[in-house]
Amino acid sequence: MSRMLRHPLRSLQGFTLLAAGVYGLFVVLGNVIDPASNLSFVAHVMSMDTTFEDNALLWRAVAAPAVHVAVFVVIVVAEAVFTVLALIGAVQLLRRRDADRATFDRARAWGFAAYGVGILLWFVGFIVIGSEWFAMWQSSTWNGKDTAMDLTLLWVALAVLLALNEPATSSEERRV
Repeated sequence: MSRMLRHPLRSLQGFTLLAAGVYGLFVVLGNVIDPASNLSFVAHVMSMDTTFEDNALLWRAVAAPAVHVAVFVVIVVAEAVFTVLALIGAVQLLRRRDADRATFDRARAWGFAAYGVGILLWFVGFIVIGSEWFAMWQSSTWNGKDTAMDLTLLWVALAVLLALNEPATSSEERRV
């Protein structure tokens, strides 16, 4: 416990990245154990079958089941990459929380990569493509826009937290 108190910000950065990785692990496991649920979500969003009637954007719909499966697989792979990067990053950060700033900064790269993948997946994938291109926002049944936005904002906030440095101690200030 005393090691965590010596570097509380670094410990927090490691634990929040660990929490993100555990979240990703649960998401990936859910998709692997019960793929039909989220594959159905992808199929309905891409088919645009629950958007507004007389929707002028229906030309964007993709009804091919093979494409739905391919997109679902890409999503799960991206979630797995996010998870692996976050979990490795958390271990790296927590193991190096007492290291010098340059060593700790190198360990942060894993977390930035994880949050970058998370932002690409949940913002670009679900909000830009799912919600806007496939008009997911119009569906009262198959709409993940709010969850995707919450996750995007969380990953951005945690990336900002990860970028913060603890104030220099008086001995560090003398060395500079």
